[in-house]
Amino acid sequence: MDPRSPTPLYAQIAGRIKVAIAAGELRPAEALPSVRQLAAELRVNPATVVQAYRDLEAEGFVEIRHGAGTFVRELAPARRARERARQATALVHKLLADARRIGVSLAELQAAIEEEIGVKTP
Repeated sequence: MDPRSPTPLYAQIAGRIKVAIAAGELRPAEALPSVRQLAAELRVNPATVVQAYRDLEAEGFVEIRHGAGTFVRELAPARRARERARQATALVHKLLADARRIGVSLAELQAAIEEEIGVKTP
């Protein structure tokens, strides 16, 4: 969590959970931490976690069962793939913005990526 980010904390929390669901780290029907537990763990107001969970429910990622908890919903394979693609695009956008901010050229960035993944350039 980055309190200095222009992205609200509840959206950061929801984003992390979406990533975990799309990556298969959180499985369908798996219970998320309780509001109080996650709020204490992240050191945020419980209302922030409630807002994140409500947004996730509105988007179809989780189901809130009053008195029982919040549970991951089954995502159709196509939706899971779209979510992964959306997240990949967001990562690329952030990488490019960070590279521009520190003065890294596109060629330098491409070379660094190729080196990291082991691509041999001719």
